[in-house]
Amino acid sequence: MAATWEMLGTGGPVIALLALMSLLSLTVIAVKLIQLWSVCSGEAARAKAIDLWSGGDRKSAKDAITAGRAPADRVMTYAMDALGSGLKGPLLMSELERRGNEEVAGMNSLIRLLELIAMVSPLLGLLGTVLGMIQSFQELELAQGAANASVLAGGIWQALLTTAAGLLVAIPAAIAAGLFASRIERAAQTIESAVGRLMLADANR
Repeated sequence: MAATWEMLGTGGPVIALLALMSLLSLTVIAVKLIQLWSVCSGEAARAKAIDLWSGGDRKSAKDAITAGRAPADRVMTYAMDALGSGLKGPLLMSELERRGNEEVAGMNSLIRLLELIAMVSPLLGLLGTVLGMIQSFQELELAQGAANASVLAGGIWQALLTTAAGLLVAIPAAIAAGLFASRIERAAQTIESAVGRLMLADANR
């Protein structure tokens, strides 16, 4: 371990920090995959529930989506309960908007952290490279021109290693953050669509 640390030179602490950030990034990606896996599911069940609601079978309509795991199912279930209790108009729409925003905020948790890792990792890699290059040229100066090319090349590749490590950490984090953001946007549109269709079905009864 000590030999590896010495080989990395000034890039060692940066590599260690990037390794921790990579572990954090992979953990967040795994957590968000589990959380967002089913956020767009249940479209058929919601369509069936709206048809039942239009036909006046409110209990069966609610039962059709009660077990749903998508945010749209939860918001729609509340909307059905509210309509069943006589709550309508701007007050209901305001509460549905609030609940929808809460669902979206919950889905967006930790996405900013992924984006921060994607932004900071290349900068840390570049910092490690700059420090490593400074060390290499200091050694070259101390050698007063006696250093051979292999020694200088070794110092340079050790320095460039931190840039590569930074990119390896940043790329998966950036891709995951973009894909997760797209899925969250789709889930938000699903909530809005489901509630809108339910309101229309209730108004046409």
